[in-house]
Amino acid sequence: MIVYTFSKQHTYIDFAASVKEMPKGLRTAYVNITNQCNCACTFCLRQFKEMAKENTLWLEAEPTAAQIIENLEQQDWSLIREIVFCGFGEPTLRLDVLLEVMRYVKEKMPQMKTRLNTNGLSDLEYKKETAVLFAGLLDTISISLNASNEEEYLKLTRSKFGQGSYEAMLTFAQKCRPHIENVVLTVVDSIGANEIQKCQKICDERGVTLRVRPYEAN
Repeated sequence: MIVYTFSKQHTYIDFAASVKEMPKGLRTAYVNITNQCNCACTFCLRQFKEMAKENTLWLEAEPTAAQIIENLEQQDWSLIREIVFCGFGEPTLRLDVLLEVMRYVKEKMPQMKTRLNTNGLSDLEYKKETAVLFAGLLDTISISLNASNEEEYLKLTRSKFGQGSYEAMLTFAQKCRPHIENVVLTVVDSIGANEIQKCQKICDERGVTLRVRPYEAN
């Protein structure tokens, strides 16, 4: 399953099967790139949540760029308001595939809104600056902030890169600003008001947006 959408029942279902429920231009299509991840977040659904076979996000095989594009070609684009590049893992771990599909989307439908959901560690993964690669391809990048300090961040994410991951993520966010219109850092509401306030201060200082999203328990 490559393209899916989040339904009102809080399950992930095939995009083509769900479009009849919504008027044109109101659906968000999610492109699932990979199961791989360079973090092992304690709160992540992949750590503990079982999913029924018909709506699981686990990929039996990672799709090629050609397969993803073929799947997108089968969609009615008039039904879609935004395409989100993600994964049941970290999509930038398949950076070449990710960029190829992003280029296809913007060439086929330049006005289509595009977003990348990422942990923001791609600079560490590839040992080079990666923000510039998304110039002209993304309208929004959503980066998982998770916490207001490195110690708590590492407890939550268990990043394979260890010390330095937190600052690398924040630096990546700043480097995205010249290339991507909307740079958003996210936290879950379960971290508490005091922690959220600290995260807001971090975002204000770095000129990016904070989004507080609801925590989905298992």
